[in-house]
Amino acid sequence: MNRSSIKKFYSFLKFRRNFTRYSLQKAKSYEIVLFWLKSILSRNQFLILSGILVGITCGLAGVVLKSLVHYIHHVITYRVHFERQVFFYILFPFLGIVLTTVVVQFFFKGQDRKGIAAVLYEIAQNSSIVSSVKMYSQIVQSAITVGLGGSAGLESPIAVTGAAIGSNFAQTYKLDYRERTLLLAAGATAGIASAFNAPIAGMMFAFEILLTGVVFFDFFPLVVAAVCGSLTSKVLLKESVLFQFSSRAPFDYHNIPFYLLLGILCGLYGRYYVLIGKYVDQWFHNLKMGRIQKAAIGGAVLSVLCVLYPPLFGEGYDTIKAITNGQIQEVIANSFFRFIGYHEWVVIVFVAVICLLKAFSASITIFSGGNGGNFAPSLFAGGLVGYAFALVCTQLGIEHVPESNLVIVGMAGVMSGVLYAPLTAIFLIAESTYGYDLFIPLMIVSVISFSMAKWFSSVSPDLEKLARQGKIFTREHDRNLLSLLHISDLIDKDIQVVHVDASREELAGLIRAGKRNVISVLGEGNKFVGTISMDDVRPLLFTADGYTMLTISHLVKPAPAVVQEFENVLTVIKKFDETGAWNLPVVKGDGEFVGFISKSSVLNSYRQLLRSHSG
Repeated sequence: MNRSSIKKFYSFLKFRRNFTRYSLQKAKSYEIVLFWLKSILSRNQFLILSGILVGITCGLAGVVLKSLVHYIHHVITYRVHFERQVFFYILFPFLGIVLTTVVVQFFFKGQDRKGIAAVLYEIAQNSSIVSSVKMYSQIVQSAITVGLGGSAGLESPIAVTGAAIGSNFAQTYKLDYRERTLLLAAGATAGIASAFNAPIAGMMFAFEILLTGVVFFDFFPLVVAAVCGSLTSKVLLKESVLFQFSSRAPFDYHNIPFYLLLGILCGLYGRYYVLIGKYVDQWFHNLKMGRIQKAAIGGAVLSVLCVLYPPLFGEGYDTIKAITNGQIQEVIANSFFRFIGYHEWVVIVFVAVICLLKAFSASITIFSGGNGGNFAPSLFAGGLVGYAFALVCTQLGIEHVPESNLVIVGMAGVMSGVLYAPLTAIFLIAESTYGYDLFIPLMIVSVISFSMAKWFSSVSPDLEKLARQGKIFTREHDRNLLSLLHISDLIDKDIQVVHVDASREELAGLIRAGKRNVISVLGEGNKFVGTISMDDVRPLLFTADGYTMLTISHLVKPAPAVVQEFENVLTVIKKFDETGAWNLPVVKGDGEFVGFISKSSVLNSYRQLLRSHSG
């Protein structure tokens, strides 16, 4: 060993001795190594190392979940005849939702906040601190739900799991908010990349959805996490498990009219999908029943749908692969439509009905108590929209319809309209199909669908409520930072007060001893009445009859506006702008005076947040 190696080894031994002697926490041996590396590496070097470790860990989590669910579906779909499959379709979806609800209620103490919205909430309201339970709870819940036939996707749970892993890694090694948020996004990126073997799509997902409204300049951890997550799934998962398609036709610019029409259809279907989701969510929310009873109702309805239309069982990727490979007859043969016979009109009706019911089955799965996301359902429905459109065009006598391409591009179109993530959809399909020559039709369809979705609603309906309440970040960066401020932290309570019935002598004494420019006047029960400004008092001090006019009734003025104790800071800023005031009184709900809030305190707090949240 050379001198440099001996010096580094001695440095590590010294660090380990000091760490075990003075640290308040018990660390595992590998944690000690990482703490030591953090002490000798630069910030960027440690972040890249963190991105690699988080990426591999999240990739492994995605591999475990995908493998487990794929094995269950493979047994049911390929090793059991249709007559026996019906039994599984009746029993498994029901059990999946009910068991998931039981697990949440008894093992995870009812903490069932799920989906990407939950991660966005943690970024905006909880300093990117995600509960350590989410590192495994989402895997357990979604494996039960989707593995037993729930009509939802695994990608959102994988992304949430990755975000939790990244956040907890950052918490363990005492990283600040910016670095914690970056590794949270890196974990989610790796999860998406491993689920689809699509590293660029994983990064686009982080930029479009997770890091919306967050300013960052450090992208290397996202890149290495995406690559590590994708490589992990590529090495460990079989080709059949991955979301990949090889059957497609070359792009022909003569087919652009097909893609323009498909973009409109995808936009309309995307709106239909999100409206059905809102309706089903509201319906289950309004049910006056316990969680398990709701799960039983949702599971029963889902089981009936899966019996009638088996492609609704699970994620549905195998059905899309079969359709893309021209094996629609096999899909129909695995349903009751086999008794009707194979005709073009039968196929169109079959596909159209499944497409319409997918919105219901996915929403029922998610909102009745199951765990899953809208990635897979939107891709599945988009493929069916494209296929149905191609069949109709063929039936109308139109020649050279690019059937397989319409299926593939339709997936990106509906995903763009449902998730409000066109770049993620474009790169996801391009990477999964090796269809980089399809970028033009992918962009046409995705942009049209996304534009229609934005026209209907500027914010994704899944996030609309939280965005309206200011609990998640939007693309307005200033608004995001202001939403992190709380009135209770900005109130100045060291204020001079005087009762409305106080004598002239009391007021004069208060003015003589006071150091503030404003005195608050209070009535019965400390109710706020108004203010006395020293600017109005000073002229009276230098006139002969000024003392006689030195009364509260003569000097008190109502405030230009009043702030409620727990009011949103954004509305307070609006009141400052409208009134031109520099200080405003803060009261409780019953009018009791609390203190004053100043524009300068808001601006100073904003500057501090800007400094800590910008990369």
